[in-house]
Amino acid sequence: MDKSSQSQDFELLTEIAIAYYCDEVTQEEIANRFGFSRIKVGRLLKRAKEEGIVEINVRYHPVFSTQLEKQMQERFPISRALIALDHNDEDEQRRQVAALVSGYLANNLRDNMVVTVGQGRNVAAVAEYTSPIQAKDCRFICGIGGTHRTGDVINADHISRLLAKKFGGSSESLYAPAYVENPELKAALMRNGTIKETLDRARKADIALVGIGDMNENSYMVKLGWFTPQEINDASLHQGVIGDIAGYDFFNAQGKHVNTVMDDRVIGLNVEELRQIPCVIAIASENTKAMSIMGALRTGAIDVIATSARNIRTILSMTQ
Repeated sequence: MDKSSQSQDFELLTEIAIAYYCDEVTQEEIANRFGFSRIKVGRLLKRAKEEGIVEINVRYHPVFSTQLEKQMQERFPISRALIALDHNDEDEQRRQVAALVSGYLANNLRDNMVVTVGQGRNVAAVAEYTSPIQAKDCRFICGIGGTHRTGDVINADHISRLLAKKFGGSSESLYAPAYVENPELKAALMRNGTIKETLDRARKADIALVGIGDMNENSYMVKLGWFTPQEINDASLHQGVIGDIAGYDFFNAQGKHVNTVMDDRVIGLNVEELRQIPCVIAIASENTKAMSIMGALRTGAIDVIATSARNIRTILSMTQ
């Protein structure tokens, strides 16, 4: 098709789309107007969506999530479920979930509150989400050490700094690696005064912001070199591990802790310590994480879950 024909084609699709979606002209009336069959009009409207001429957005409505949230509250020990509309694009889905968490924080943060910050893409998306927010005199503290990856935006320290900038508060770094080679090295680092004091403050936080991970060969921990693909397979197939909270505390489908090679090698807050924090917000936007979310909820450490409607519906169907 030459450029002239293509331009005329787009003009026709646009004209038909405007008539149907904006002027509320019926497909039958459009067919009569253009001399097409009603079936052809339907095909042209479909093409208009495929070509990007028409974009359909469904407005978020509180009634949509209220019923799902109520069912979740009846089945799990949570205070809130922040449920985003489904989106096929993973990045956009993550942004939609992050928007809900950002709004929740904006409504619930108060001056002098302390927020413990975890790592991962979903937690980072909350910090990166831009919206008008009233400044709060809060303190954001890393709840896990850092990783050495140049330009990595999913480190807890980077996220903590972004959150402090976003909400107008301050940030405290945890001057330690997230992962060490053996338990002896971890024990030595945990005796360090600077590390100990930061983690003590993180344990006493009012809110914790963490991610939920699943077990697969493409996981964040494999990319960091913490796990080999074989170790991931062994943990999931032979030990029943289905996910993790905060990047390393692993659990099975019943929400029970499972010992792995990561035990006593990560410098950060564990599930038992998270349970002591009044409000733990866990985020998992990916549609592959329904099983992991269910296990995480059963740990009893989560107060607010933020995810997609698709994940929520899957979880509800699995727990009927």
